[in-house]
Amino acid sequence: MRARDAISICLCLVVLLVTTFGWTAVAYQPQPTLAYKPSPTIDLRHIPIGDGRISTQPQTGFLWSCRTEFGGPPRHGAHASGDWIGDNATYNFTTKPTVSGRVYWPGDFDITIKDRSRQIASNRLPQDPTGDFPISPQDDAYAFDRNPNSIRSVTATLNLPVNPQLAANPSCVQMGQVGILLNGGYLFNALDANGKDAVAHEIQDSCQGHPEHRGTYHYHSITTCLNKRDPGKGHSALLGYALDGFGIYGHRLEGGKAATNSDLDVCHGHTHTVDWDGKQTKLYHYHATWEYPYTIGCYRGTPIKIARPPRPERRPEPPPGANNPDLRLEDRPNL
Repeated sequence: MRARDAISICLCLVVLLVTTFGWTAVAYQPQPTLAYKPSPTIDLRHIPIGDGRISTQPQTGFLWSCRTEFGGPPRHGAHASGDWIGDNATYNFTTKPTVSGRVYWPGDFDITIKDRSRQIASNRLPQDPTGDFPISPQDDAYAFDRNPNSIRSVTATLNLPVNPQLAANPSCVQMGQVGILLNGGYLFNALDANGKDAVAHEIQDSCQGHPEHRGTYHYHSITTCLNKRDPGKGHSALLGYALDGFGIYGHRLEGGKAATNSDLDVCHGHTHTVDWDGKQTKLYHYHATWEYPYTIGCYRGTPIKIARPPRPERRPEPPPGANNPDLRLEDRPNL
């Protein structure tokens, strides 16, 4: 049989099948960009790594970052990975190493409400313990992350709206600070300087914090050291404020259910009645999750503009006895 005859027979069969069974041709549809499918539960031994989930618009499970280009040589941060990083693009939070040390700082943190403004004054030092920074070559963490920065004190004031309002449209999240927690520690977005998942890759201390190059101690997720402020089994307590003034609550939703991305909107929040300044108020708010982007995916309100911090002041010395492990917890200063 000639090739031309074979092609003619095949075409006839196709026409016969379409006529008989009513098949229709389907046009090619381009595949959408990689989407994240939120899990109904999170296993802390297998948390999906957020690398690559940077969007240019609001999207669940992504960070809408104002900065999207992270080219050039790697910056300070983790330079190696260990066995807490799995082969299936997940990491094990329970076995991830931490920076050694338990240092207590004279954290100064005060909130005042005045003229519809929530004024938050701090010296950028947390009221919870930190590790020893810069990371020592004798620290096991040094094999993965050689953070050379010291924790420094800088006086700063944030003026947030007492009654924040939803903006007409969400907005992107800048690099660095996106909020402040109630222990005085600064909250940064989920990215490290190289555009990777900071919580998965960078080696932080036992409270999941570390300093950046200007000395600002910060977290990329809600620190577990705030658990003492969030007891109980119901809806989580308020643990901080975003730069748009909306509250950041802990990992639990109403009824005590652990929050996941699938429970929240594209900016990592939702609206219902919460305790707000001592009153039950129906208000939009953000939640912490164990999933990337961990706290804020974009702003639902209008964030305040923050100036680049001035040159850091001298690094404060820890109070006497602050690092003495033999002291009872209640006797240690500035907890």
